[in-house]
Amino acid sequence: MEARSETRGSYHILTYGCQMNVRDSEILAGIVEGMGYIMTPHLDEADLIIFNTCSVRHSAENKVYGKLGEVARLKRKNPDMIIAVGGCMAQLENVRKRLKKQQVDIVFGTQNLDELPQLIAEHQQSGRNLVKIYEEGDREIADNLPSSRNKGVSAFVNIMYGCNNFCSYCIVPYTRGRERSRQPDHIMAEIRDLLRQGYKEVTLLGQNVNSYGKGLEAGVDFADLLSMVSRIDGIERIRFTTSHPRDMSDKLIDTIAQEPKVCEHIHVAMQAGSNRILQLMNRGYTREHYLERTQRIREKIPGVAISTDIIVGFPGESEEDFQDTLDMVRKVRFDSAFTFMYSVRSGTKAASLDHHLPLEVRRQRLLTLNELQYSIALEINQSLVGSTQEVLVEGWSKTDKGKLSSRTRTNRIVIFSGPETLIGKIINVKIKEATTFSLFGEIMQVD
Repeated sequence: MEARSETRGSYHILTYGCQMNVRDSEILAGIVEGMGYIMTPHLDEADLIIFNTCSVRHSAENKVYGKLGEVARLKRKNPDMIIAVGGCMAQLENVRKRLKKQQVDIVFGTQNLDELPQLIAEHQQSGRNLVKIYEEGDREIADNLPSSRNKGVSAFVNIMYGCNNFCSYCIVPYTRGRERSRQPDHIMAEIRDLLRQGYKEVTLLGQNVNSYGKGLEAGVDFADLLSMVSRIDGIERIRFTTSHPRDMSDKLIDTIAQEPKVCEHIHVAMQAGSNRILQLMNRGYTREHYLERTQRIREKIPGVAISTDIIVGFPGESEEDFQDTLDMVRKVRFDSAFTFMYSVRSGTKAASLDHHLPLEVRRQRLLTLNELQYSIALEINQSLVGSTQEVLVEGWSKTDKGKLSSRTRTNRIVIFSGPETLIGKIINVKIKEATTFSLFGEIMQVD
């Protein structure tokens, strides 16, 4: 890593996709600031533009290609501008071939963030377009990298990388590699550092946090890690995502129930409610198993919020299969859900399956699913009107000007009026109004 030098110019990072990409962008920002670059919020002022990309769906890729066209026009005005593309798209060979035609100077993979300074230096010296992708197995985790986080009260912390599940529709194991868990002492050190910076809440990140610890000599599983983080004085809230239903153990559920700092919100990706489709997806569980796990979660953790991911229109999905999914949504009553139409990902097993559904069928099923889920979410939120909720005040609302935005322990957004001095504090708010996606309230008590 290069030491901080004189100012090299300005940089801008464009982030697409999941929370792990948000965290990676914070690391990329720390790396280039260590080289002497200064962040600019304006794309047309940047000397270095970094795309941190997502390949989970076609729509995410299309956004990147569209923005690359805009940036290419800026580069024609400023030929010294460096365009770098990283993230999951960079791992795909067909994407890399296309990027060669779009004035991209540097392409780097998900396991090569720490090598970006050397790539920038080499490009500046040689003028050549460079590609650095680690494909031979999985690198050892590059820990203790610099980071530049936005000032706030809640922070993301990676606890593991990669995925071993190989769901038939998913490209992630091919772009992020196999599961690798960070050493628990490295995770704890990062969280203690966040505490010193004023953060009060951490979200532990992994493609499947429930499988954390496999392969570590420390003998620590995810439930153990939650207990360890809970013992850090000053950290007041702990969240995590994402959980795989197959690995949701009784020990983990009991730990979440017993640790007061762990928030009562669990994201358990269902994906489909049909056993036939779950098998085609290679999910490794049945609808009966999913129902049993979510029922146990609700029994052990009073007031818990359960959120999920659901895909409609998977190849071969019949009307009966789709009705099974709707039936599961009614039975579980998710507090919220991320819903998607199936998107073909080249190189996955699902791409070669027969009976891909027409776009109009997929679109209609998504609309039907959303109508049901939104009605359930609204009912649940409306049931909270009149209740008092503990919230962590995160900052000014982006949608309600002049009001503060906060989050309950169950991950609900609460909007209310109050002074800026409340940001970063945990307070009580009485809920006065509810919509599908937000709650609105009044301050009850400030400690």
